Amino acid sequence: MPADLNPIDNAKFVAARRAVDFVEDGMKLGLGTGSTAAWMVRSLAERVRDEGLRVTCVATSRRTAELAVGLGLDVRTLDEVKWLDLTIDGADEFDTHLNLIKGGGAALLQEKIVATASDQMIVIADAAKEVAQLGAFPLPVEVIPFGWRTTKALVEETLVSMDVIGREVTLRMTGDQPLRTDGQNHILDLHLNRIGNPRQLSLVLNQIPGVVENGLFIDICDTVVVGHPDGRVQVRDINSGRFDEGRVALPPVENIFAGQD
Repeated sequence: MPADLNPIDNAKFVAARRAVDFVEDGMKLGLGTGSTAAWMVRSLAERVRDEGLRVTCVATSRRTAELAVGLGLDVRTLDEVKWLDLTIDGADEFDTHLNLIKGGGAALLQEKIVATASDQMIVIADAAKEVAQLGAFPLPVEVIPFGWRTTKALVEETLVSMDVIGREVTLRMTGDQPLRTDGQNHILDLHLNRIGNPRQLSLVLNQIPGVVENGLFIDICDTVVVGHPDGRVQVRDINSGRFDEGRVALPPVENIFAGQD
């Protein structure tokens, strides 16, 4: 791991490293997508290498699969594995009820499928991702390319009756072309500022023709691991109400993280 990480990366790293402590030998694991999840994949690979853990992994995106395979992890498809013991993933926002906004990395559909096919979901995040109310981060909605402008208009019309502040909807681009997800769909980003009723909004959005899935993860996350730049880590379990705090030491440069982005 580079010695000159910025404070946010330090926080992401310690959260990821602590979350990997929940992994046990023989587990079937879902691997999330995003910068924090990438630290988790590297930490998991280090445990597999050093402790001889046997784990079977299902990736939530092509880029996570490529990283995991490159680090020597056993990656299978969800159809092969069928059900998972644990999924560890990041989040763009989470609230006190551990409801999430995900999809900043454009992998929300596969992330939600994998998370709901797991006995447990652990979210890893830096402290800045915790919010009193969801919505400051734009809510991603995955839509099929066919008729996406009509779908966008229907989403905008639906937002008029929802408990939100903003209603701007934008098509996510990559360069001058619409972004394509792993499923070859588009992403609409909903700039809502505040979501008063996430459960209602999630249900209503998914009824709109053309919408594949939205980035609201309601009642899916069981535990959140929050990292801080100074190495402190907090673990909150929504089911037991447990709250633990500890510290993760930053490792020396000479380890599995050397040479990684």
